[in-house]
Amino acid sequence: MHLESVAAHTPTEIDDQTYDAGVLAPIVERDGDHYLLVTKRAEHLGEHPGQMSFPGGGAERQDETILDTALREAYEEIGLEHEEVDVVGQLDDIRTVTEYAVTPFVARIPDREYVPDEQEVAEIVCLPVSGLLDPENYEYDRRSHPHYGDIVIHYFHVDGYTVWGATGRILVQLLELTTDFEAPERVDRSQY
Repeated sequence: MHLESVAAHTPTEIDDQTYDAGVLAPIVERDGDHYLLVTKRAEHLGEHPGQMSFPGGGAERQDETILDTALREAYEEIGLEHEEVDVVGQLDDIRTVTEYAVTPFVARIPDREYVPDEQEVAEIVCLPVSGLLDPENYEYDRRSHPHYGDIVIHYFHVDGYTVWGATGRILVQLLELTTDFEAPERVDRSQY
């Protein structure tokens, strides 16, 4: 992964949504290979139960910046200490169907065991970037959304897990910036 491309990226920001959220796309180096840490959301959660996501969540009053939100949420969800995080850069904001503007930050984190907060996280998984880049593990679907029109949904199937939805859209940009990956279908990131 060429993380300098993330550091050099000027992100597009969204400021017209009802809510703001920050997420961390954590990269772990293990035996010379790169992995992305994702969480499987607890089944009892009201929004997106059981889906794979990056650590993060909605902004709260005590957060001074949206990066503070992402770091606070990563600590709460997986026990990632702020001083362990090496933030590389920021990706484009995305809109979600739940009226959030989500700001993704890419960061290097230590390769260690993380502890899930059982109230929010069912499982913590490190997915190999090589598996995410395998064309056999990727597919997309075009759908018609009642508010946003024609949309593209990206699916990454790796090690028995499927990353899709907002996390899939963030992952597409991260992989396109840092690897040779190129999604066959373009999506207007600011559209939805």
